[in-house]
Amino acid sequence: MLGVGGAIQAGIFVMLSYAAGLAGTSLILALILCGAINFFTMCSYAELGSALPRAGGEYTFAKAAYGGLVSFMTGWFEWISNMFFAALSAVGFALIISYVIPVNVPLTAILTIIVFAFINIRGVSEVGKSQTLMVGALLSIIIAFILNGLALPSTAPLQLSSPTGPLGVIRATAYIFVVYLGVEAIAVAQAEIKNPSKNIPRAILLSAMVLFIIYPLTAYVMFKFAPPEIVSTEYSSLIYVAELSMGFVGKLALVIAGIIAALSSINTSIMAQSRVAYALSRDGYFPKALCLVHHKFSTPHVAVIVGSILTAVLAATGVINFVGYATDFGFIIGFALVNLSLIKLRKKKPMLDRPFKTPLYPLTPIAGIVTSLFLLVFIDLGVLSLGVVLSIFAVLAYYIRMVGHLRIRIAFGGISLGLGGFTALLTYLISARIVELNGISSTATTVVTVVLLFASVIQVIAGILNVTAKT
Repeated sequence: MLGVGGAIQAGIFVMLSYAAGLAGTSLILALILCGAINFFTMCSYAELGSALPRAGGEYTFAKAAYGGLVSFMTGWFEWISNMFFAALSAVGFALIISYVIPVNVPLTAILTIIVFAFINIRGVSEVGKSQTLMVGALLSIIIAFILNGLALPSTAPLQLSSPTGPLGVIRATAYIFVVYLGVEAIAVAQAEIKNPSKNIPRAILLSAMVLFIIYPLTAYVMFKFAPPEIVSTEYSSLIYVAELSMGFVGKLALVIAGIIAALSSINTSIMAQSRVAYALSRDGYFPKALCLVHHKFSTPHVAVIVGSILTAVLAATGVINFVGYATDFGFIIGFALVNLSLIKLRKKKPMLDRPFKTPLYPLTPIAGIVTSLFLLVFIDLGVLSLGVVLSIFAVLAYYIRMVGHLRIRIAFGGISLGLGGFTALLTYLISARIVELNGISSTATTVVTVVLLFASVIQVIAGILNVTAKT
């Protein structure tokens, strides 16, 4: 329920329209390709999750394999990606609601995040109960939609085609890959799962197979009743097709399913980002406050609150396509690092107990790395730029943490001494008339000299205090 509920999110309801414009009816092939790429990496998650059942997911795996910067970068992108994922689901939820009731999309998304932040603070048992109910209802509606669509005659023969050929299929794969994300939340919550050595790989692989069957069939039913030219113009293609094939009852059922899917994935991703932040804080990369545990509910409540605030800021944009691409970027980087961690640990710790082993090793993790990174070529350029900026921030945050507070003070002390000396030199040059300030009276020149002299003294004092600090 955690894996399937985390993956079947609002994206499948509000993103297929744009994807159909890219790939036409070959969107079915794009979804199959997404499923295959996802399955390669899920095998790595299953092995590592059963061998290292500790909170933190991808970050924990990379820490055991590499440590240092690689593990921090993995945790960093995992944390950010889950926040983008929650924002995507919240915006999708608001868009689905607006399909039947006029609402303010950004405000509705923000309020939804706040509600689920409180649910996650109450603990994984509360998350588990709500998740089971929501995903059970969601799967029932989706399966009913598929079975009904398969049973009814099609309006026209279905032929696989793409308006821009294979390139359109690949672009659609990169865009729609987000609908398979969420299964890895099982590994993030592994420290709170009973009998993890068996249940984690079973749950991960079963979730991946369920999605691999449901998504292509959903797209097939969608194109069975509406051509891609029509689908690509609809606000929510699935709700539109449900109304065509099942009438008002179908429309209402798919609206309910979309709401459940969005709420379920918000639930999962808020839980996932908080556990990653907790792990990074536990290891000293993030502020210690983020690993504080609630005295009553035993949950990282500060991490939940901080992550939810940042998620609400992202959701306030209300832009579904950009948030979707940004989610893809972070998870694709994370997938590549997880597969690299599997390969590294096989060599570094050959005697590690592995209740589940990835089949066809090392071909499977290598395929996961190559196919995941290949999708980055077709990610939106704006998102790639954002990814570069986030990477720079991650490197800076890591090395500032590694340098330590005392060395940072010494560095800033040196900068202050240098600026103080330069300002003193400039003050002398102006007062000695070596540097002339054209167009300024002698009184104004005197004022400038005094101000510069004062600034120079302050900078020198600050520099001395920082450089001579002992603690």
